[in-house]
Amino acid sequence: MKNNNYRHMMVDYFVDIVRDISEFRDDNLSKIMDKNIAIIYQETVKRLIKQAFTPRPTKTPLKPQITGTLQMNGYRIEKILFESRPECLVSANLYIPDKIEKPTPGVIVPCGHSEDGKACALYQEACQRLVHSGFVVLIYDPFNQGERDQYALLSERDAVRSCCPAHNMMGKQLELIGEFFGMWRVWDGIRALDYLLTRPEVDRTRIGLTGNSGGGTLTTWLWAVDDRFTMAAPGCFVTTFRNNLENELPADCEQYPPGVVRSALEMADFFIAQAPKPVILLGQKYDYFDRRGLESAYNDIKYFYSIIKAPKKNIELSIGPEGHGYSVHNQEAMVEFFCKHAKMKPVKVEKTEILDEKDLYATPEGNVIKAGSKPIFEMIAEKADKLAENRKKLGIEALRRRLIKLLNLVNLDFIPYYRILRPTNIEGKTYARYAIETETNIQSIMKKRMDKPQYSYSLDVEETVHLYLPHLSSEEDLINDPLAISLRDSHQLYSLDVRGLGESMPEDLDKFLQPYGMDYMFHGYYILLGNSYIGHRVNDVLATIRLLVNEGAKEIHLYGRGQGAILALFAGVIEKNLASVTIKNAPPSFDSWVHAPIVLWPSANFLKGVLKEFDLPDCMDAIKDKLTVIEPWGVDMKPIS
Repeated sequence: MKNNNYRHMMVDYFVDIVRDISEFRDDNLSKIMDKNIAIIYQETVKRLIKQAFTPRPTKTPLKPQITGTLQMNGYRIEKILFESRPECLVSANLYIPDKIEKPTPGVIVPCGHSEDGKACALYQEACQRLVHSGFVVLIYDPFNQGERDQYALLSERDAVRSCCPAHNMMGKQLELIGEFFGMWRVWDGIRALDYLLTRPEVDRTRIGLTGNSGGGTLTTWLWAVDDRFTMAAPGCFVTTFRNNLENELPADCEQYPPGVVRSALEMADFFIAQAPKPVILLGQKYDYFDRRGLESAYNDIKYFYSIIKAPKKNIELSIGPEGHGYSVHNQEAMVEFFCKHAKMKPVKVEKTEILDEKDLYATPEGNVIKAGSKPIFEMIAEKADKLAENRKKLGIEALRRRLIKLLNLVNLDFIPYYRILRPTNIEGKTYARYAIETETNIQSIMKKRMDKPQYSYSLDVEETVHLYLPHLSSEEDLINDPLAISLRDSHQLYSLDVRGLGESMPEDLDKFLQPYGMDYMFHGYYILLGNSYIGHRVNDVLATIRLLVNEGAKEIHLYGRGQGAILALFAGVIEKNLASVTIKNAPPSFDSWVHAPIVLWPSANFLKGVLKEFDLPDCMDAIKDKLTVIEPWGVDMKPIS
């Protein structure tokens, strides 16, 4: 693809929005001058965080098992299995000091994004430093780390071989049923705490929480949603949502809590939610999580604690001299902080004992699925089946209303302004170019094949219009796709690159479909804003159709391929006056995406909560009289054989 001149459009669009919200939030916080107002702010923060972390399941029996014990120098390690949900096994290690005479403080350690989970050397070191200082420590494996590889029995699993893409796979499938992977991760932590508190060795009035990187994420989220923790030490995660965006830093899907940025919350607010409890923020000088954001979060929390007259010792900041990771410096700062607030004496550990991963296995073969746990993709499919059983068939008008609501579409009468850009040449043919301003700071780029190149400097719309929506890029499809080529050669074809595709694609075409790229990040920021990426793309299509009608079109034929096919189908349901809709390479259903372990379609196409309301076949049936379906694609974005 030669032409993506607008590649920074989406980043700049989000930066403007998030900066405005951030400044609004900072201004509100700075105006808090007395404790009563501070408490109102805190109560609001807690309510908004609770809204983001839903749905919360019913607690079921943990069914804990101790599958083995390792006697170490001054402590023992118990190998633990428990069920966070029915048939959902969590593997864990419990570090217990020798010679406990009375209940002692406990600590939950959620792991960062280490492939070996709880066996990661740095996390073993952190646990050993804590246990030598007298703490009972429970560290557990997250989904697809350590012993919890959910895809262990699959032969084809390249897309989920590492934990971050695997998390994002689970996350986008959960979105279709209206759930948030971050809540699933938090729920594991809540149930881990439930188990820790069953142990007679543990003093439930002194419970710490610490983790690094992805474990820092879970420390942040768990701290805000579970009141039982009494002290926290998040590492190498806390910064600001704004800094992550400005630095073009994608995050795991559990790091995008729905709606929190729209609600004017920052990461610091997750700690303000539990003020005045003791918190130490841990970072690194050379971390990719911007230390400016970490220092900003620290200052926000420190300011809030001062307003409510919290002891100064209850908020601290420690920045190590290294890059991303739970270094010895941060481990020791955490242990010293926890000991201070738990009234324990810190013990300096000069040398740790790093065990082999297999020695720490709680399951016979090092995998919970092989030990009888149900894979998460099966649990998602079962939930989707229940939703399908309870869904009622919708009439066309009810379907249209539900779709508009899910896509979060507003102002459906708005006629966008357009700019006339320099024409371009594709394979020797001239195309006029128009920047259609479908939203503030958003330009959808429309091309029109021109038989007379000298007429490329105005928009003159025929009564009959053929509008094409590509899979990734108009330019690529006009060169390579048979349907687009056929339309190009038989009509003065209009093609539209909606936001984030074609000319505003943020990365080169060969990098676009990576599961941790910029397109994925934009989807995450729409979630943080309580909104829908695919909804805004559909808005681009509908606004363009209204513009064409306003400029003289009386009959519009809409075509879409791949991602564009989903947009065309949704636009066909909403826009009543389309003459025909043709979709090529569309998925047959969203249901097929939750009944496959691995789905390669980009996250931007996963409409949150859609399977609670309807599915793609319902949309196809609603416009069947004007719909043509060509060569559907399966979950791998290849033709269904």
